[in-house]
Amino acid sequence: MRGTAGEQKEESLVIYLKAGEMYLSDKPALVVTVLGSCLSVTMYCRRLGLGGICHGMLPACGRRKTCDRSCPREFKYVDCSIRKMVKLFERMGARRDEIEVKCFGGSDMFQRPVERPGLITVGRQNTKTAGQIIKHEGLTLVTHDTGGNRGRKLFFYTHTGEVLVKRLNSPAGAVCSSL
Repeated sequence: MRGTAGEQKEESLVIYLKAGEMYLSDKPALVVTVLGSCLSVTMYCRRLGLGGICHGMLPACGRRKTCDRSCPREFKYVDCSIRKMVKLFERMGARRDEIEVKCFGGSDMFQRPVERPGLITVGRQNTKTAGQIIKHEGLTLVTHDTGGNRGRKLFFYTHTGEVLVKRLNSPAGAVCSSL
């Protein structure tokens, strides 16, 4: 806490989330991450002031059907990340019907010389997997900004659930929007 005479002001905590990580807090923080084909899912429970974000690199863990504590890289995978975040939210007292879910990333970052029928890029696989898991877990996706061929820089506010998205490498300059 820092402040002047009679006034106290809480310093903002800034977290830089890397690929394969997750952050969850009921304290105010700004979480910043950069996405290409990776996918971030944010969750927010207004009643508890609880916010969380993950940065999944790959769609699914191929070693098992369910996620458990024994996996040291659980947040590397979109499917495991979402399931684990839901469990953590429930452990902190949130009900699934009050969790606001948002999804970002899943870009096709590399141009392919020839479109091959049936080829699904990692970005598209990540997006598809997230949608399936969100639906399977009984959650509601309130908004998303996925796909395309541009990276994104996210600014997630854990205490409000607000997400600012800056699209990277845009020919017309960076575009920032609030979701």
